[in-house]
Amino acid sequence: MTALARRRLLAAVALTPLAAWAPTASAQGLPDRPIRLIVGFPPGTGPDLVARVLAQRLAEQLRQQVIVDNRAGAGGQIAAQAVARAAPDGTTLLLGEVGSIAIAPAAFEKLPYAPARELAGISEAVRSDFLFVVPATSPHASLAAFVKAARLRGDRTNLATFGAGTPGHFAADMLGEAAGFTVEPVHYRATGDAVTAIIAGDVAGAFVSTALGLAQIRGGRMRALATTAPARLAALPEVQTFAEAGWPALDVSAWFMLMAPAGTPAALLDLLQRQTVGALQHPETRTKLSEAGFSITGSSRPEAERLLVAEARRWAGVVRSSGFKGD
Repeated sequence: MTALARRRLLAAVALTPLAAWAPTASAQGLPDRPIRLIVGFPPGTGPDLVARVLAQRLAEQLRQQVIVDNRAGAGGQIAAQAVARAAPDGTTLLLGEVGSIAIAPAAFEKLPYAPARELAGISEAVRSDFLFVVPATSPHASLAAFVKAARLRGDRTNLATFGAGTPGHFAADMLGEAAGFTVEPVHYRATGDAVTAIIAGDVAGAFVSTALGLAQIRGGRMRALATTAPARLAALPEVQTFAEAGWPALDVSAWFMLMAPAGTPAALLDLLQRQTVGALQHPETRTKLSEAGFSITGSSRPEAERLLVAEARRWAGVVRSSGFKGD
């Protein structure tokens, strides 16, 4: 074989897998430009981790660049509004979550977007239960001891939240009501500020997502007293569930869903749903997200839409019962 023929053969072999592997995203209907995955929380947080792991895998599968765009602020509302206003062509996506999608419409009368009308569910990606944590320096080693002290104190017990109207805010109110003590929610605009306050002992405790809490607990900066999960966590087998403690109604969890602007063609939504489920089923993806404290879902589009309807109804009742008004 001549040198020229050998070079041609090698070139053909190199190109064969590329052509046979899969059609490009643009060939499947997506515009041939980068996809933006907008997430409403800053880099380094649990939602940001989910977005980056998912973006990396989607980029490989779609063979199209997927850029994570952090639009932190207002409990995810800034990000949700940005996607609600975007062109419905499949290139602007949202990692939506329970706070800005299911809770905010009931909690804020002047919400600048309407999730039910302006956003379409693609697939629930992951879910994270909550941990009730106290500073590592707290004198309370159990939930029972914490509640007893809160009742005896008589005045309000300060609990940090990651913003007014967020799941952790309502979970704190629910705990106070169920356990018989008065909660004073201390709202922090930035995740880092709330974490710092908890670690420093500026507040008595807080509800944090399992994904966030695990890192702080493993680092010896926080102590978990209970989990909202239905069963004890493998990563924290010594931590009881709220059901075990006698408060089964505290079943708050945070879900994260890939979403697109309403009006996005059904064919594109179906494509993105299939690719999202495929990305979540990848062993490396499952390992990274599971180790970070997330439960992997990967739902169908009808399942995602049913979840949105059910959660909006549920949280409307919780907000109404609490009397909370965000504006």
